[in-house]
Parts: sequence; C-alpha cells; structure tokens
Amino acid sequence: MIPQDPAMLLSFMNLKLRDYYATLDALCDDLDIDRSEIEDKLSTLDYHYDKEKNRFV
Repeated sequence: MIPQDPAMLLSFMNLKLRDYYATLDALCDDLDIDRSEIEDKLSTLDYHYDKEKNRFV
C-alpha cells in the first residue's frame, strides 16, 4: 500500500527510488502500481520525475 497523501507519497517515492530502484518503471513494476497515477498525483505538488536524477523534483 502506498501513501495517498501527495506529500507523503513524494517522500515515499523518492526514498524508494534512492534506496531500492534504478528507475521509476522498475519501482512501479515491482510494486504493481500505475506510473501515470503516481505522476498525476505528484504533479499536483508541481513535482515531476527526473530520469537523470531518478527522483521527483
């Protein structure tokens, strides 16, 4: 289960990307979550996935 609150989701995603996953696609595949749903929710906070940094910025 992933956090539903966008601010908590941001923290959760960046922690997982930093410590466990090389890409957002790998994280989404492993946790069986919809990438577009995550990106849409975090865009409400004006955060977007940066492939080179492998984090939401």
